[in-house]
Amino acid sequence: MDIRALRYFSETVRLNSFSRAADALHVTQSTVSKMVRQLEDEMDAPLLIRSGRSLQLTDTGRIVYEQAQQILANVERLNTEVHNTRNLRQGHLEIGIPPMVNILCTPVLKAFRERHPDIAITLVEDTGPRIEQRVAAGTLEIGMTVLPIAPELELNALPVARYPVWAVAQTGHFQKQRSTLPCKSLKDMPLLLLNNEFGLTRTLRSMFRESGIEPDIAAQSGQWDWLVGMALAGMGVALLPEPFVHRIATDQLQPVRLIEPEVQWQVAYVTRGGYLSHAARAWLALSEELFAGGKSV
Repeated sequence: MDIRALRYFSETVRLNSFSRAADALHVTQSTVSKMVRQLEDEMDAPLLIRSGRSLQLTDTGRIVYEQAQQILANVERLNTEVHNTRNLRQGHLEIGIPPMVNILCTPVLKAFRERHPDIAITLVEDTGPRIEQRVAAGTLEIGMTVLPIAPELELNALPVARYPVWAVAQTGHFQKQRSTLPCKSLKDMPLLLLNNEFGLTRTLRSMFRESGIEPDIAAQSGQWDWLVGMALAGMGVALLPEPFVHRIATDQLQPVRLIEPEVQWQVAYVTRGGYLSHAARAWLALSEELFAGGKSV
């Protein structure tokens, strides 16, 4: 059934005139008459009783008119919602973010809310590997993680920032003027690492293997600030990305940047590829523009 036929028929009934309906629709009267006849042919029944200048609905015509109002209202609502979605005036976006990354997203989240206040956002906090799995399964449209990602998931990675990794220890553990530390020096130190499911730990373990280092892991935790607390207590050397080192406000801890090789904490979005919603594309574009001041990859 042609939606235009329903609209032309509805306007003819509302205005009780073919000519007035034609004027309202900006078409010719013959076009309106033709569309109404087409609708009557489809219904296999007359819809209007044409009596002089007056128009009356048949019983079938009354049913078609009443249903046409609902159909046309739904089409109008559909067009409005599609328009609003395209123009980011409505919608919902669910983003997976690991706990270690969430503090970096505040500037992006703030700017997105200011630019697109009508988009509802749900932040799903989980570890990087689990977010990767949820994106691969299609239960999340986009998610953040720390590279490298699991290759078997066949996800698209969109790197947005990278930061060097630092070693943090109780003041006096390193030479006073030291600002960098070769990775090979870690082999003789008790290390404080995040748990194995964190991307940073995957990166560090890969570096240990490639450098021939057998790490002495004193403790692991899922909380970066607990690692800092253990380092402050003299339990070992915490290995953390630069953004977290900058949040340490105490002269009782000494940070030094790892070199030879320089270990990078690389933050990326992951998607399944293919279609992304308008809201997701707007979030990714804004992230590329503003992402937490991170060094562009």
